[in-house]
Amino acid sequence: MKLSLEYLVREPKIKLDKNPLLLLLHGYGSNEEDLFSFATELPEEYYIVSARGPYNMQYGAYAWYAINFDADENKFSDHEQAKISRDLIAQFIDELIQTYPIDSKNVTLVGFSQGSILSYAIALSHPDKVQRVVALSGYVSEPILEENYLRNDLSKLKIFHSHGTVDQVIPVEWARKTKPFLEKLGINATYKEYPVGHGVAPQNFYDFKNWLLEN
Repeated sequence: MKLSLEYLVREPKIKLDKNPLLLLLHGYGSNEEDLFSFATELPEEYYIVSARGPYNMQYGAYAWYAINFDADENKFSDHEQAKISRDLIAQFIDELIQTYPIDSKNVTLVGFSQGSILSYAIALSHPDKVQRVVALSGYVSEPILEENYLRNDLSKLKIFHSHGTVDQVIPVEWARKTKPFLEKLGINATYKEYPVGHGVAPQNFYDFKNWLLEN
């Protein structure tokens, strides 16, 4: 069966009746190989699926939505494309559950940068589909959340989010605003910072892996 997105999959080494899913969402201008390099280090009972963004930027680079620059070099995200990707990934989760023996009550999104921004959007818009989020180097973008997201039951969501203190791409201040935003919604969130730029430090990887094992 052809699914909505191109992807790589690592089947669980420990087979259960239904296995948990870790869905990896890459950053702008990257591809599904990027975060998949983590796969061997992640817990063995998970299906690990790394999805490819739908917008082709040539030479193996993909995006979940366009980022445009104006004459003053201000960045603008294409919110309409982001919403389309948000719903596409939500649909893709359903397709994976139909295709593989995945536990629909044990789905974790791991996103980096643009993938992290979308992970928040999917979890807050569709908390029935996602139980946990690992949001690396991103922030909550309110314009791409579903309009009525506040009506959703967000009480079961668990979020680990982290950021580099010297990130030149997404300022750490944006990530710092996310913590009070999530707390106001009553979401169980763990936030950590690392002395790095726009990337995942080894300690960051270790911390989110431990968080996964505990949650």
